Amino acid sequence: MLNITTFLDANSRRLDKDVFYCPSRKTKYSSQDILSIVSEVGRILKSKGIAKGDRVLIYLNNSPEYLFSLFAIWRIGAVAIPTNRILTASELEYMITDSGAKLVITDREAEKIAEKLPAEYYIPENYDDFKDCEVLPAEETEWDDLCQLQYTSGTTGRQKGSMLTHGNWFTAIHNACDVLTLKQDDVYLGIYPMAHVGLLWGIAALRSAALYIMEEFFEINEYLKLCKDEKVTVLSGMPPVIHTLTNLEEEKTGNLDTVREIISGGGPLHKDIWKKFHRQYGIPIINAYGLSETIVIGTGTVIRPEDYAEADRFESVGHPVCFSEVKIVDEDDPNIEIEKYKQGEIALRGPAIAKGYWKMEEATKAAFLEDGWFLTGDIGYIDDDNRLFITDRKKDMIVMSGWKIYPTEVEEILIQYPEVDEIAVFSIGDCHRGELPVAAVVWKDKEDPDGLIAYAKEYLARYKVPRKIFSMDELPRVNGWKLLRRELREMYSDIEKK
Repeated sequence: MLNITTFLDANSRRLDKDVFYCPSRKTKYSSQDILSIVSEVGRILKSKGIAKGDRVLIYLNNSPEYLFSLFAIWRIGAVAIPTNRILTASELEYMITDSGAKLVITDREAEKIAEKLPAEYYIPENYDDFKDCEVLPAEETEWDDLCQLQYTSGTTGRQKGSMLTHGNWFTAIHNACDVLTLKQDDVYLGIYPMAHVGLLWGIAALRSAALYIMEEFFEINEYLKLCKDEKVTVLSGMPPVIHTLTNLEEEKTGNLDTVREIISGGGPLHKDIWKKFHRQYGIPIINAYGLSETIVIGTGTVIRPEDYAEADRFESVGHPVCFSEVKIVDEDDPNIEIEKYKQGEIALRGPAIAKGYWKMEEATKAAFLEDGWFLTGDIGYIDDDNRLFITDRKKDMIVMSGWKIYPTEVEEILIQYPEVDEIAVFSIGDCHRGELPVAAVVWKDKEDPDGLIAYAKEYLARYKVPRKIFSMDELPRVNGWKLLRRELREMYSDIEKK
């Protein structure tokens, strides 16, 4: 049997310390508290007819309820579908219909949205009342049993549910603990959305019985205050956050004095920002590479503190983590491995690779090869020191502050606006966020960029809304049909934000 929530049982028996802290509520939880709460929530889910293998969608803000609901779903052998609170009703409806989810866990603020969804919903009241409840034994689950469907946007516009298992998560938690060398006296400050696989770092902290501090909404002054007051040792970050930290007033830089490492991921970290941060603070950046399909560092690569003796290029995402393999293959024929320093598609292999995409046989066959290799869609090369460098994306995905945006998905919504004749979504550079989504539009009768933006805000999660609209007479295409997004990027490259 392997049920990943059983680390809570082990920690609750041997330790009596706080492991989770919600500053906004000034509430701390021990492993025993969490186990009791998760047990009672598991009973509630069972009373609502949720059984092993059933899918349950979580639609909450970052909160203790989010974390405990996730664990409770895993505890009873059900399958969690974590979603971000900024998703619209139509986006949620697709996930529910596609997955066959039987229940949505949400809150009062989102009840009007939940009422429109094709599933029953449950609103948690006060989970803290469950701290002394009897422990519910974990459901017997195996390595390959599903525990999560992690939906990622698809290049065809159809979202894909990555099928993650208890074994995948077991491996990922092990690797995250290893990469961060987490100990019981560590203090981890987490800012990643709980709907994202970046929650892995926080779960790893809980597994190590370190203290996981959850910042519900990132705000730089609160972030710095928590660093100082709680003596944070492991700090979560991403390129925009690290960029902000390089521009702090001198009197605030001391707030990071106890930090021994900071995580970066979710998008490329510009080498100049990386260098500046390292010279300013001397704090190693754990620059990690992974995907939803690999639970971030579950199967991936990373720069660690020991790499800093020779990692002077500040561009690499490092070496494979434990159990992981990486290679570069030909973009057109993945059976051909590319020699060092030559660019090709990055392929990963290891026990944290997802089982495939939910109900998408062709997409699964295309990305998850029979010999265990997963084709990431990213382009890169490996150097003589076996470090991985990412140089481009095979797909046209946009990464803004860690958010992944697929142009086709956005285009399929915006093309329905009455005044739009043709549309192409692409990225422009932004030194703070990495990239911003923008759109080039060929209009029918009249230009209406303000109306199109308003329409986008109604039907898309706000991070997917184009930041600028460029009007064109025609879109650049090859032989009149294949859209040249790269040409659009080059055409508007001078728009880059500073």
